[in-house]
Amino acid sequence: MQVTVPAMKLTCKQVLTEAKAPDLESVRKLNCWGCKLTDISILSQMPNIEVLTLSVNSISSLSPLAGCLSLCELYLRSNTIPSLSELHYLRSMTRLRVLWLADNPCCGTDSSGYRLTVLRFLPGLQKLDNQVVTEEEIALAHLIGEEISSPLKTTQNPVSTNGLPDADKENHSLSHSVEETNDIRQELEMKQPYRDKFPSLNSQSTRSSMKKTHTLDAVLLLLRDLDPDELRVVHTETQNRLRTCTLDSLDTLRDSPPQKSADILQ
Repeated sequence: MQVTVPAMKLTCKQVLTEAKAPDLESVRKLNCWGCKLTDISILSQMPNIEVLTLSVNSISSLSPLAGCLSLCELYLRSNTIPSLSELHYLRSMTRLRVLWLADNPCCGTDSSGYRLTVLRFLPGLQKLDNQVVTEEEIALAHLIGEEISSPLKTTQNPVSTNGLPDADKENHSLSHSVEETNDIRQELEMKQPYRDKFPSLNSQSTRSSMKKTHTLDAVLLLLRDLDPDELRVVHTETQNRLRTCTLDSLDTLRDSPPQKSADILQ
């Protein structure tokens, strides 16, 4: 016989009593650890909350958090969050630095892959699951972290809960990533890719260029941690790759039709 867990809704009275605040907009910190909560919809009325503890509950959706743009620390350990797609509701939280998501169904069994996927989606995190985020992890996340699909059934150019199209949110994230990778390039004494080169972040070619920039920065960052033997392996593989690219270019030229004399005169 299947047991149905009764719905436990977080109420205004509970919030104001716990936070010792006069109203919901004044709440900055809230601790609801182990309250058996399933409904946290009231959090949508708390735009100024900065530290939120919801660990050890039965929360399955993060949609009520979409408007909590002041959040810096969010603790969600041991809930029932089914999919990493719920992280879409956190994407606009530019101040979010600490996230504890462990022991949820969405984490799966591949802890390393899960961690890189979360960091690719939320690169501004400084601590994930009580473990400090390193520069190397962010670099690897850009390379091999998986993309996260939206939890919504979107139509063309969907609008998010904060009034911005999802594409604009993605561009906003890309903008922050440019600043981060510019710091890496400055450390490695490389020329920075100025934003003037990218007047529109909506084009497919621009996104491709941005992705290549992240990949190069990640590779250069990881080279610093390699020992001489590993660097020699990279050097050999790079030479092989260059040789292959050169041969491909020659084959392309060889297969292209010769120009007509009239075309040459023009």
